[in-house]
Amino acid sequence: MIQIIIRTSLILFLLISMPVLAQEQNFKENVSKRGTTAASFLEIGVGARPIAMGGAFTALADDATALYWNVAGIAKQQKIGFLFNHTEWIANVNFDFLGGVIPVGRFGAVGVSLAALTMDEMDVTTVAAPEGTGQTFKAGDFSVGISYALKLTDRFAIGLTPKFIYQSIWQMSAKGFAIDVGAHYETPWKNISLGFAMTNFGTKMQMTGDNARVLFDFDEQSTGNNDRVTALLETQKWSTPLNFKIGLLYTPIRTERHLANLTFDAQHPNNDYESVNLGMEYVYNKRFALRGGYQALFLDSSQESFTLGAGLNYPIIGNTMLHIDFAYADFGILDDVTKFSLGVDF
Repeated sequence: MIQIIIRTSLILFLLISMPVLAQEQNFKENVSKRGTTAASFLEIGVGARPIAMGGAFTALADDATALYWNVAGIAKQQKIGFLFNHTEWIANVNFDFLGGVIPVGRFGAVGVSLAALTMDEMDVTTVAAPEGTGQTFKAGDFSVGISYALKLTDRFAIGLTPKFIYQSIWQMSAKGFAIDVGAHYETPWKNISLGFAMTNFGTKMQMTGDNARVLFDFDEQSTGNNDRVTALLETQKWSTPLNFKIGLLYTPIRTERHLANLTFDAQHPNNDYESVNLGMEYVYNKRFALRGGYQALFLDSSQESFTLGAGLNYPIIGNTMLHIDFAYADFGILDDVTKFSLGVDF
């Protein structure tokens, strides 16, 4: 019966993933779809630990950041865990993530996640007033997800996250829904695990609002008609940033004092070419961690490259553990990115 459940789960996972591949049939060698999806903030990685490892975290995902990288990973957690992540993103934009995971015994684990991309107010400019009209506007992106994961055996886990997405700029906004699906498998080979994840499979998003309202003249050649008819411009609908990932974890060292992880991720997005992420992590005495990685390997013209980071696991009260992590990511000609995250489990 267990074998039937595992096989059925894998088949369902592949069937759900097929629309991703089907949408990419026209994604040929010389045809790029960069910049053709909505809600790009969903592609900003969560957690300083995974980012320091080059984003190669699909098979490792064993803390609250699994809510983003591979939701099946929360089924492996034995403690209640929370994570807060702050990122100083490119162009003075801030990205924040808050997530929590609660194990529920043999029924698996549940989680909640909130993500927000925010920026300072900006001046409204027009062709007639390039220096500003005196008005200001705001822009922001938000998402909220509810996750569930279950270990079907001691080696195999699956999970999913339905989420609501909201984007706004001035008086325009867009709403959408998406789902993440993940699976994790500890192979029979010693210290080797596999991870599978499909993220942001959802509805198309369309900006609507008062900023699309304009005055229109149906007949510019006539002087007797109403030249200020209210009209509404229609914006296009755009897909969410789908991504299909396969990850490999190898743990060459696992002793009482020393732990080393090597990770590999291959990803197939719907808005870019395929690429590979690599990562490594060394943990001493379960307290101090050093990490490194490389993002977007084999991806032409990408500004992403190497990553570095460190972490501290500090016991505070009883079995409560505080996790402080930092990551640095090189973005080439763009501003380099620093990420801080604070986690606690008990």
